[in-house]
Amino acid sequence: MADSNKSATLTIDGTDYELPILSPTAGPDVIDIRKLYGQAGVFTYDPGFTSTASCDSTITFIDGGKGELLHRGYPIDQLAEKSHFLEVCYLLLYGELPSAAQLEDFEDRVTNHTMLHEQMHFLFRGYRRDAHPMAIMVGVVGALSAFYHDSTDINDPWQREVASIRLIAKMPTIAAMAYKYSIGQPFVYPRNDIDYASNFLRMCFAVPAEDYEVNPILSRAMDRIFTLHADHEQNASTSTVRLASSSGANPFACIAAGIACLWGPAHGGANQACLEMLREIGSVDKIPEYIARAKDKNDEFRLMGFGHRVYKNFDPRAKVMKQSADEVLDLLGIEDNPTLQVAKELEKAALEDDYFVDKKLFPNVDFYSGIILEAMGFPTSMFTPIFALSRTVGWISQWKEMIADPQLKIGRPRQLYQGATLRDYVDIEKR
Repeated sequence: MADSNKSATLTIDGTDYELPILSPTAGPDVIDIRKLYGQAGVFTYDPGFTSTASCDSTITFIDGGKGELLHRGYPIDQLAEKSHFLEVCYLLLYGELPSAAQLEDFEDRVTNHTMLHEQMHFLFRGYRRDAHPMAIMVGVVGALSAFYHDSTDINDPWQREVASIRLIAKMPTIAAMAYKYSIGQPFVYPRNDIDYASNFLRMCFAVPAEDYEVNPILSRAMDRIFTLHADHEQNASTSTVRLASSSGANPFACIAAGIACLWGPAHGGANQACLEMLREIGSVDKIPEYIARAKDKNDEFRLMGFGHRVYKNFDPRAKVMKQSADEVLDLLGIEDNPTLQVAKELEKAALEDDYFVDKKLFPNVDFYSGIILEAMGFPTSMFTPIFALSRTVGWISQWKEMIADPQLKIGRPRQLYQGATLRDYVDIEKR
């Protein structure tokens, strides 16, 4: 961020205050209010921080109006089409695409850290069988700091590096074990001779009684889901990780905080909500009724999986995800599944309806990712854990960037206090 040599003038009770305007490499200019409270005794009010930049960052840029998502300057559609998840992880972590030797070294380091400490198995067995996988992931990820003491010192660059690799490597194992535990099947250990996405699918769906071969189309679709969810700028869970990190908490605790935030249905549960909506519609013949309800301002029903809070044009991730959805459904030959039939017809109907076209309510990444995961055999309870697995590298990249920032301060948002003013304590017999 650079000084633009421009400034804004704020007048309060007849006194003018000059506020510097900073210019980013992309996106709107930013008014610097860091000294506003000290100079003028006031601060700004911005619920949800939707108009406030809380940090400098060089990782991800989103232009919602253009439907643009860049990781270190590279468009997400190019990365999803030409790259793969671990290469994108390297890009997010280190700022540049790796050479062949660098990528091989990085993949080896991740692969060799995929196993969990054996004693951590006892943690899983402490949960009820019907525990939500996200509840398990929050607890187990937070507990990693109790097992890996050699990578919790945030002031040691090498320990930060080790913690980063461990989290990326172990998250698929943790998510798969949470799934296996919830369905009463034995844990499947990771293998070092297959790729990241295939390893995850195998840990979720293999059983000791027989061999399991991962279909490359399903593996590629899984890898794209990971890639398309890897980072998304300063969203709620990423901001949670940054806020937790600002206190000096260890990386495992910070990522656990991010998982807890992602668990909220308004954030990480969008693809699950989309699939539940498709099941509510139930059959293709009911689609016109539900589209009419979606247009009715007095009806509480909303079409989930269409439009996006950030993208006001189209979700750049959705085109790639749709391609994967078509490939997976074609591979699996799913023609008689009523939920997927509703999804395909609803997509077609919405794209042909002027109401949705005019309002630019296009299918987003959550619409297609839920369809793919359903077709692969994942229950809806696993949708958000897979999101958490994918987003871990983004959280870690943002965490590492923040720790290295010389401007780092502990997060301390202000408030607009509306409560009682000073009053004296009243003894209980006089109340």
